[in-house]
Amino acid sequence: MKFMKLGSKPDAFQSDAADVKYVVSDLATDVVVHVGTVKFYLHKFPLLSKSSKLQRLVLKATEDGTDEVHIDDLPGGAKTFEICAKFCYGMVVTLSPHNVVATRCAAEYLEMTEDMEKGNLIFKIEVFINSSILRSWKDSIIVLQSTKAMLPWSEELKVVGRSIDAIASKTSVDPANVTWSYSHNSKKGVACAEIVESTGKSSLAPKDWWVEDLCELDVDLYKRVMVAIKSKGRMSPELIGEALKAYAVRWLPDSYDALVAEDYMRRNQCLVETIIWLLPSDKSSGCSCRFLLKLLTVALLVGAGEHVKEELMRRISFQLHKATVKDLLLPAASPNDGTYDAQLVHNLVQRFVARTALSHNGGFVEKSDEKMIELNFEQESTLSVGELVDGYLSEVASDPDLSLSTFVELATAVPEAARPVHDGLYYAVDAYLKEHKDISKADKKKICSLVDVKKLSTDASMHATQNDRLPLRLVVQVLFFQQLRAGSSKEFALTGNGAHDCIRPMTDQCDPCERRIPKHPNSLNKQVTSLSAGESEHHRISEHRGSRNSFKDQLGGLLLQSRSRRIFDKLWSTKGQGEHGGKGSETSSSSQSPPLSAKPAEVKPSPLPPLRNRRYSVS
Repeated sequence: MKFMKLGSKPDAFQSDAADVKYVVSDLATDVVVHVGTVKFYLHKFPLLSKSSKLQRLVLKATEDGTDEVHIDDLPGGAKTFEICAKFCYGMVVTLSPHNVVATRCAAEYLEMTEDMEKGNLIFKIEVFINSSILRSWKDSIIVLQSTKAMLPWSEELKVVGRSIDAIASKTSVDPANVTWSYSHNSKKGVACAEIVESTGKSSLAPKDWWVEDLCELDVDLYKRVMVAIKSKGRMSPELIGEALKAYAVRWLPDSYDALVAEDYMRRNQCLVETIIWLLPSDKSSGCSCRFLLKLLTVALLVGAGEHVKEELMRRISFQLHKATVKDLLLPAASPNDGTYDAQLVHNLVQRFVARTALSHNGGFVEKSDEKMIELNFEQESTLSVGELVDGYLSEVASDPDLSLSTFVELATAVPEAARPVHDGLYYAVDAYLKEHKDISKADKKKICSLVDVKKLSTDASMHATQNDRLPLRLVVQVLFFQQLRAGSSKEFALTGNGAHDCIRPMTDQCDPCERRIPKHPNSLNKQVTSLSAGESEHHRISEHRGSRNSFKDQLGGLLLQSRSRRIFDKLWSTKGQGEHGGKGSETSSSSQSPPLSAKPAEVKPSPLPPLRNRRYSVS
C-alpha cells in the first residue's frame, strides 16, 4: 500500500470534546468553521491563502457581522476538512488509498487549485493518484471501493473511470509478471504482492489470479469493471464465466430464507440480473450448465424479470446435455404446482430438441469431416438428454402433486432416437404408479403406453413380469417378447455354431448337414443335393467379392445355412410322420425340391410361465 506525507510542521490540532477542535497557537483564532456537527476554531490567513471557497464564505460572514462559517455538504465531512485544514497550516498529513478519494473531493469542493497557490492540495493529490495509486493493483481496488461514498464528486472528477481502466488493464497482464494478488497472499500469510517486471523467474500465479480480488467490489462497480475487461477482448469466455461464478458464490446466500428475506430481496435480484447480463456472448461456453441452472433457481426465487429467465433458458438449452438430475430439481414457483418445476424442465427440453433438430436438418448440406464430427456430437448430446429426462422423471415421480399430463408431456418431449433403451422410462413409470395408487385404469393405460416393451433390457423385463402395479396386458406383452428374444437367441446360437462353415470349401459345408440327416428315399437326397449346390453357388459368389462386402457375404452364408437346417429338420420330422403314420408318399411328393427362398417356419414362443399369487385386472 502506497502512502504520501505532506507538510513538515507537527500536528497542533487538539480537541476539547468530540465536536470541538482547535489549533494550539500563540495567536488567537479568528474564525469558526462549522462542518456538520463539529466546530473548528482556526485562523483566517492559512485557510484563505489556499482555498477560494473559504475566501468567499469568510467574506460573506464578515459582511453579516459574524466570524462563523457553516459548511454542511463537504465531501467526507469533518474528517476530510481536518486534513485540508492541516495542509493549509503546513502540518504533517498522510494520504493513503483509503482517504485519498475523500480528500481529493474535499479539495475540489474547497477550490484548492493552482490559481490560489502553486503546489496546492489538488495538484499534489493528482500526482499521488496517477504516479502511485493507479499503478498498484490492490491500491486501485481500494480506491475504487472508496469512490462509492463520494458520489457524484468521484464520478465528476473521473476517479471512478480511471480506477476501472487501471484495474481492467492489469487483469490482462501476463501472469508471469504477477507475484500474487493480495487476497491470495492473505491466505498464504504473505503481506502483499504486486505486478512486477519479469525477472526470468517462473511465477506461480494462475490465469485467474485477479478473480478473487474483484469479488470485494459492490455489484455496480463490479459490473463496470467486468464490462471494461470484456471490452478489451483479451479475456477468454471461460475466465469471464469463472469470475462471475466466484462473485455469485461470494454474495449470493446459501440458505433459502436469507435469499428471499425481504430486506435483501431487491439486492439479490439486482445481483443475479447483473451476473446474467455479464455472461459471455458465446452461449455454449464460458459458464457451466450447473452454474446457469443455479442462477435460474435464484432468479425464480427472487422474482427476476422475464427477460432474465428467458436469457438463462436460452443459454441452458445449448448445454442441457451437460446437466445432472440434481441440477434440474428446480423449485416450483408456486406451492400449488408441486415441489419441482417440471414445466420449466419441459420447456428446456423442448428448446434443446428444437435446436438440435434445426442443426441436424442443415448438417448434411456439407459432408465434411468437421460436419460429421459435429453431427456425432449432436447425437451423443441427444442420448445424454434422453437419459437425463428419464432420470429426472424417476426423481420427480414421487411428488404427489405431479400431474399425469405433465409427466407424459415431459416423457414424450425427447425424440425416439434419444431413448434406444426404455429401462429408465420404465422405472420412472413404475415410480409414478407406486406414488399415485389411486390413478384410474385409463390413466394407467396411458402412462404405461409410453414404455416400449421391445426396448426393455432383460433385467427390466424380469422386473416388469413381477410388477403388480402394471396392467396385465403390458405384462403379457413383456412375457411375449421375452419368449421371442429367447427364441432369437437360440437361433443366433445355432447360426454361430456354423459360422466357420460358410468359409470352408463346398465339401466341408455339406458334411455336417449330411452327418445330421440320415439316408432317406431319393426325394430327400435330391433336396440335400439341391440345397448343397445352392450353398456352393453362394460361396463361389462370396469369394469373388471385395473385402468391403466380405462380412455381409459371410453373414448371408450363415443365414442361408441356418435356413437350410430348419428346412432339413422340417423335412425329416415330416418324413418320420409319414413312415409311422402311413402318409409317407404324400410327404415325399409334396416336399420335392423346395426353393431356397421358401419362408422358414416361424419361431413360436414357448408357453408363458404360470403367474403365481397375482391378481390382475385386464385394462
